[in-house]
Amino acid sequence: MAMTGVLRPGHVQLRVLDMKAAIEHYGNVLGLWESGRDAQGRVYFKAWDEHDHHSVVLREADEAGMDFLGFRVDSPATLKKLAADVKASGLATQLQWIEAGEMLKTGERFRFTVATGHSIELFAEKEKVGNGMPLENPEIYPDGLKGMSPTRFDHCLLYGDDLDGTVKLFIDVLGFSLAEQVVAGPDRLQIAAFLTCSNKPHDVAFIRHPEKNKFHHASFILDNWGEVLKAADIITRKRVSLDIGPTRHGITRGETIYFFDPSGNRNEVFSGGYIAYPDRPPLTWTDDELGRAIFYHDRKLNEAFLSVVT
Repeated sequence: MAMTGVLRPGHVQLRVLDMKAAIEHYGNVLGLWESGRDAQGRVYFKAWDEHDHHSVVLREADEAGMDFLGFRVDSPATLKKLAADVKASGLATQLQWIEAGEMLKTGERFRFTVATGHSIELFAEKEKVGNGMPLENPEIYPDGLKGMSPTRFDHCLLYGDDLDGTVKLFIDVLGFSLAEQVVAGPDRLQIAAFLTCSNKPHDVAFIRHPEKNKFHHASFILDNWGEVLKAADIITRKRVSLDIGPTRHGITRGETIYFFDPSGNRNEVFSGGYIAYPDRPPLTWTDDELGRAIFYHDRKLNEAFLSVVT
């Protein structure tokens, strides 16, 4: 079945404290390609195998964190329909249309705030700039790759208080599926939800947290476990602040390493994970197995990983 509706995460805008240091990190350590700068001073990046103009936007500010997360939808008609559906649902606030061109090479966007306090937006049009190779008879990767060189921006993990309202909007209105969840206590309160709009283990995930609008990490996909280990080497060579890993998740089964950009925003590169077709039943983890769920090898929790957010 062809994918319709919301297709994938399309971009994330992050606040950074020092743009020069951030450009060095995202361009040479992570290995994204710079694709533009705008009159607002924002700097745009893409992973090498993304055809869209950008997937990461950096904005210099006094406080680190995420401004918004955007999802690409399949057509302008779908954009209009989903905007109306979000409005009619009563599950979002601060609804607004942002005109085409406000973000480089991007059409109009519909932005709204979900119950966890995060700004989410939908868009249907963004200029295709390619991946450095022809569409006919290409090689398997272009020349000039550097750093970790992920193939795409994959997902974000976000923290906020009203998990129930946000999950309801993503599932009932935007058409996402629940791939995995964590439940706690005798009432089996949902404390984490891993949501997919594709056949990946997650395109966005949310954790129940007392404060609204907190950012845990932006994640980028690598080809295999060997590339995750190479990323660990780069983290040491470049003296990047390491959070945890290399290791493996029980949730999603992904192989992973976490580290921080110079502003304190957490990044992840990972590989692996299962295919989540629409008829795949969701997996549930209980809080007494949370150590194994998050860090499958160590089987114990890391307090800094759980609590450090921007």
